[in-house]
Amino acid sequence: MMRPGTAAVCCLLAVAATGCGIRPTGVTDGGSAPSGISQGMRVYFASDSGLRAVSRPDARLHDLNAALKLLLAGPTSEERAAGLANLITRDERYSATSRHGIVTVNAPGRYVGFQDQSTGQLVCTIARAEVLLHGTRPDKVQVTIVGADGRAGPYQCQQFLSR
Repeated sequence: MMRPGTAAVCCLLAVAATGCGIRPTGVTDGGSAPSGISQGMRVYFASDSGLRAVSRPDARLHDLNAALKLLLAGPTSEERAAGLANLITRDERYSATSRHGIVTVNAPGRYVGFQDQSTGQLVCTIARAEVLLHGTRPDKVQVTIVGADGRAGPYQCQQFLSR
């Protein structure tokens, strides 16, 4: 006759030896990261705490220049009251072109070497438009700004959001 303690230990060892019935597998892909709630066009404005995106759900983009026009229009009165500002000079000479996620913004003024909120406004707004218009992955969009004093970039939006 077996003692109760020995029987319990034997049962525990038997259960442990059989396992849970799930066989080990290799590494599996969890799929793509969640894309979040935000959809549609976003325009980026400056604030005391850095760049902030605002939604423009009714915006209809036919090209990157339409996104520039949204940016140049500036924040709404409610957005200004919330502390958002447009640091981009209102100038109709801005234009943008893209090819496979490589975007060039022709901008009046001096942009070489500046990595400030105004540059971030341009880069992030145009990058968002590139994603919407051409389906480019956000982490693959590169924006170069050509100004009166040369070229700046290429930049990616996340460079301006992690500050």
